[in-house]
Amino acid sequence: MADVDTVVIGGGVIGLACARALAIAGRGVVLLERHGHIGEETSSRNSEVIHAGIYYPEGSNKARLCVRGKRLLYEYCRGYDVDHRDCGKVIVASDASQAAVLETYQRQARANGVNDLEPLSAEQVFALEPEVKAVAGLLSPSTGIIDSHGFMLSLQGQFENAGGVVAFSTEVTDLARRGSDLLITADDYELTARVVVNCAGHDAPALASHLVAQVPQAYFARGHYYGYRGKPPFSRLVYPIAEPGGLGVHVTLDLAGQVKFGPDVEWVDSMDYRFDDQRREAFADAIRSYFPAVETDRLEPGYVGIRPKISGPGEPAADFRIEGEAQHGVPGLVNLLGIESPGLTASLAIAEEVVELC
Repeated sequence: MADVDTVVIGGGVIGLACARALAIAGRGVVLLERHGHIGEETSSRNSEVIHAGIYYPEGSNKARLCVRGKRLLYEYCRGYDVDHRDCGKVIVASDASQAAVLETYQRQARANGVNDLEPLSAEQVFALEPEVKAVAGLLSPSTGIIDSHGFMLSLQGQFENAGGVVAFSTEVTDLARRGSDLLITADDYELTARVVVNCAGHDAPALASHLVAQVPQAYFARGHYYGYRGKPPFSRLVYPIAEPGGLGVHVTLDLAGQVKFGPDVEWVDSMDYRFDDQRREAFADAIRSYFPAVETDRLEPGYVGIRPKISGPGEPAADFRIEGEAQHGVPGLVNLLGIESPGLTASLAIAEEVVELC
């Protein structure tokens, strides 16, 4: 007999959401997190944006789960007093060649069930955000921001109230079969479980490969964020046209209204969170395309995030992969691979699917 019914690996927002949902569904759940606190990697190093579901291919997991997850997340925030704000965002075309891309975004959004985008003329963009230079824009009123750490703390509290247990400083090094159960090796001890949910983020493909023959390669796309000193020039999020590997160096606000710019895209081979301030001028150039008045000396180094990708440079962006026995043939194993943006927005909807797979 297994030591526990269900083990969730990874204490980021996805692991916490899955662990909470499984515990509320009546499962006995242990959450294993290699760091000393929840959400120390991807989940605390992002833009904290609640995405609308605009960019993703129709029928994809990203589109489907983002749109449903957005609704669930706003409901959760209101129901459990998690700080958030549906401030909206403006996507801007900086020149005439980009205007057609905005039309593509609007068609894609409608296909995904996002019907609230509003086309903006240059004058309308100026009326909303006077500091922004654009020939046209799109307003997404259902895009918002969230206190991601407050959200994770809330998920952890509900998980533990439902009987779940978190084991911190516990790094999983191996997964194997033991009879009808799964054997988890973590540090200097072993644990068996009937079900294992692999939410290990950057390390999820490597862990999956212990049990599954064909696993996608992990890629790391590093992104820097700069703060901006002084009075905030914007009241909404401002996004340029997306670039390969990310959504471009955009404007994000925190819940106090302070501005941060980012992230850029830098493909790296390892988990290196050191901040490279030599990227400041390139950052300023990217920002200047839609915010000509940017002052480089007001940019302050912030933090670095690394996207857990399963598609590399020059490749089309991979979809979320949420795979159970039907996909990989291993009873009791659920792998969550390539859960990058919009993973925070989609987290509660992803958790629903994981419960169904378990």
